[in-house]
Amino acid sequence: MYKRNPLSAHQLKPLALFFAALTVSGSALAWQPERPVEFVVTSGAGGGTDTFARTVQSIIGKHKLMDKSIIVSNKGGGSGAEGYVYSASSPDDPYKLTFGTNNEYLLPEVGEMPYAADDLQPVAAMAMDEFLIWVNGDADYASAKDFIDAAKQNPGKMQFAGSQSKDTDQTLVSMIEEATGADFRYVPFNGGSQALVQLAGGHVDANVNNPNENLGQWQAGMVKPLCVFSPEQLPKGEPVYQGKGWGDIPTCQSQGIDISEYRMPRTVWLPAGAPEEAVTYYQELLKKVSETPEWKDYTTRTVQTSRFLTGDELQQYIDDNAKSVKKVFEQEGWNAS
Repeated sequence: MYKRNPLSAHQLKPLALFFAALTVSGSALAWQPERPVEFVVTSGAGGGTDTFARTVQSIIGKHKLMDKSIIVSNKGGGSGAEGYVYSASSPDDPYKLTFGTNNEYLLPEVGEMPYAADDLQPVAAMAMDEFLIWVNGDADYASAKDFIDAAKQNPGKMQFAGSQSKDTDQTLVSMIEEATGADFRYVPFNGGSQALVQLAGGHVDANVNNPNENLGQWQAGMVKPLCVFSPEQLPKGEPVYQGKGWGDIPTCQSQGIDISEYRMPRTVWLPAGAPEEAVTYYQELLKKVSETPEWKDYTTRTVQTSRFLTGDELQQYIDDNAKSVKKVFEQEGWNAS
């Protein structure tokens, strides 16, 4: 009978080193991009989502966090639906990283969309954009309570400008009406910048723009913030106008508006079916981005709350956010079905 001779220690050593090398370099064998990655931006050039995506691109390039190059494609038509449809049409593709907001899962609720929310899978949320009530700089209202009281005395006459119809702005205005009993006339415009122009010019009474959208006009005294829809006041910072800064703005809940939080998440998605290894790769990549000084500077400058969510925590946020907003859609009769 054939009998195998045991390997000598001298013969075993090379094998041991080989398997040890495989163990140590296991991470190197994980999924990594083998060609350029496309950043699909669900807004036009210069929009908030565009700035978000290009900031991430810049940080990745500066710190050499990824070997392959990045191509940015702006597809912002239909409140971002164009970008989601574009990515959803390439199932399993790990090279289309899509940048958006909660409109990924809310748009299909209010319109017949050629994609479904689950055609994309969430990778990460990287920041929360705040919402505030803004009025004209010359308005007599000293507080959000004064503003709401005035609206109650003039039902249906005070105009709230916002970005688009049945979108985040109109949803918030509807929530304010529900929480306070006030009745506003919502006037949609093509983006927050147009809503700001109307407010600064005194053509409407208020808007609910994000901080960065109204910053320049607040600095000039053309508009002023009354409250922020955040669980806590914004961080202290440099004064913006007449000695007041973001940290001096009261929360809307403290002003009698029973809405503890209304924020827009800055989200990143992949087509459904993309390899789990690719999802993990991008999560780790974006986490590194969120820990850089440049990211802190971006969120500070744009007055966003830096909050990194992935996995179960992100899915729970999406479920809770979708549930609260869908309730408004049902009350207003906006549901697509």
